[in-house]
Amino acid sequence: MILVTGATGNLGKATVEFLAKKIPANNIAVLVRDENKAADLKALGVNVRVGDYHDKNSLVKAFQGIDKVLLISSNDFNDRLGQQKRAVDAAKEAGVKHILYTSVSMQNIENSALKPLMEEHYNTEKYILESGLNYTFLRDNLYADIIPMFIGEHVLETGINFPAGNGRVPFSLRTEMAEAFANVLSTSGHENKTYEISNVESYSYQDVANALSAHSGKTVGYNDLSIPDFSKALAEAGVPEAMIGFSIGFATATKEGDFDVPNTHLEQLLGRKPSSLNEFIKEIYQ
Repeated sequence: MILVTGATGNLGKATVEFLAKKIPANNIAVLVRDENKAADLKALGVNVRVGDYHDKNSLVKAFQGIDKVLLISSNDFNDRLGQQKRAVDAAKEAGVKHILYTSVSMQNIENSALKPLMEEHYNTEKYILESGLNYTFLRDNLYADIIPMFIGEHVLETGINFPAGNGRVPFSLRTEMAEAFANVLSTSGHENKTYEISNVESYSYQDVANALSAHSGKTVGYNDLSIPDFSKALAEAGVPEAMIGFSIGFATATKEGDFDVPNTHLEQLLGRKPSSLNEFIKEIYQ
């Protein structure tokens, strides 16, 4: 049986939905904190198990009879590594044979502006390796779906004002990542492998502006703001300080090329080329 954690989130839910098209639903389990939020998953016929990353014993119970666990990384930045270590320990204690972890695809992590946020992914990978469990690391690059968060909802009127320079990112749609994960979970031969889940081509924010212009029929410009001007603009818009720092970190990492690691692994796992920039701009802004 296969268990997917974080199954009420966007990535987890999409993975379960793709997986249910490939294997019988009664061979799929999901881990949730609140069973009431999993009614749609239960309707698919999957087994809903309740567990909490803060409670190892609840995880051991939830993992009983499970062969593979897809551990979708926690979004609790205060205790992400601790939570994920408890999940790994629980999986080992429950007799899970194979753990798959959604990590991050980056280069130059040691010098990255995002090291404090992202290094826990690599520390989790190390902990899984030390556990002795069979593993698969699914290193995700940035979702195309997050582009609107960085460029704003009024981008067609304001243009893109983001301090990412000429930095490039091999953005991919979250649904295509989920489909690839379902393909990995439902087939054999992926033990002790690492996949870089990136698009085959990288794109700059100027490319994003050009795609938006072509899609909307309006001229959308790209302005590579300075960090101080960007920070000031966000503050004046009422953006919380923590989110300003988060946005600056991603902009800086993009500018420095930290995410610019295009790869063919996603293409291979999908059995086709991932959607292009123009295709996912159309998908996101349709």
